[in-house]
Amino acid sequence: MKKVIATDKAPAAIGPYSQAIQAGDFLFASGQIPLDPQTGQIAAGSIEEQAKLVLENVKNILESAGFTMRQVVKTTVFVTSMDNFAPINDVYARYFAENPPARSFVAVKELPKAAQVEIEVVAWKG
Repeated sequence: MKKVIATDKAPAAIGPYSQAIQAGDFLFASGQIPLDPQTGQIAAGSIEEQAKLVLENVKNILESAGFTMRQVVKTTVFVTSMDNFAPINDVYARYFAENPPARSFVAVKELPKAAQVEIEVVAWKG
């Protein structure tokens, strides 16, 4: 059964999609960009600060569905510059310190709202 997940602790969808969908023991979270959940605006600051906000938004979506960061099995990180690989990786490593999930790290031309980083995840309760 498919269940829509929504929380006000993460940015509202800016298009026709859900923050996340739970399907059985899996949770598929839409890509999160560094939007402040309260203002809906891109957070100012360093790429590290933006990556932290993205991962906090991911964490809040997971928690609203009863999942944890430890249950993430796959992530995809989208960036507008591979120059940001190391600083994003440093922040990412703090959120996935033990048994990190499989990951893809992809450079793209641009992201919504001129964000520099976007992260989507798949989690599993199994």
